[in-house]
Amino acid sequence: MGTIVKIMSHIHIKNLHKSYLDRSPNTSKKKDHRISVLENINLEFEDGEMVCILGPSGCGKSTLLKMIAGFEKPTSGKVLIDGQPIDGPRSDNIFVFQHSGLLPWMTVWENVALGVRHMTDTVKKETRIQDHINMVELTGFEYHYPHQLSGGMLRRAELARALAVNPNTLIMDEPFSGLDFLTHMKIREEVVNMHELIKKTTLVVTHDIDDALIMGDRIIVMSDRPAQVKLEQTLNCGRPRNLGEDKQLKELRDEIFFMLGVSYAV
Repeated sequence: MGTIVKIMSHIHIKNLHKSYLDRSPNTSKKKDHRISVLENINLEFEDGEMVCILGPSGCGKSTLLKMIAGFEKPTSGKVLIDGQPIDGPRSDNIFVFQHSGLLPWMTVWENVALGVRHMTDTVKKETRIQDHINMVELTGFEYHYPHQLSGGMLRRAELARALAVNPNTLIMDEPFSGLDFLTHMKIREEVVNMHELIKKTTLVVTHDIDDALIMGDRIIVMSDRPAQVKLEQTLNCGRPRNLGEDKQLKELRDEIFFMLGVSYAV
């Protein structure tokens, strides 16, 4: 009989715990008192899947993403990518922040060019920059500065910069926050379409249950702090998805609302 080889998940989170030193002025607490944020998190993310992470405000969702991205270190436990421990930010592990991360003194072109500054072939570099600007429908805005763009355009420019790097993992923290309703839906659709096209592992923190149901290959719901995994659900349905017509999605939506402390879904 041949040897069975276990394939390692792209991202493996094992027995993860995160706590912070309590710096509140309450003198009744011990000086070394710590606040536990994440507790015993065990998750695996497969290559190419989109996973949406939900949970109450302040439960540690963004902290989890920052540890996967290498911006923060666990108090205990491990974060492994392709079997290797994360010891800091990596160029193949791109984080798209909740608020605009574009450099305001640079044009759209220059911001996107930051992601490919290592390329020595000028023609290939310029082609990649333009291809990604075209992909996010910002053709004609290459030489505009961030203050000249709408909120939706800013998000598109950030996506272009992130994707130009050709990362193995795209990490997005509340990517639609602050957008008006129609722009929110448009950018959400573009993110889904880009994921279908490029098949990069994509992790998205969101407060919007409908976003998670429409976008995710898998949904993870976190508990209140100290956060643990309350639900991990694979969505075996194609796209586009209609929440009003799909009975299973509607039932899951109601379940998640209830799990997050809302007795009925609107």
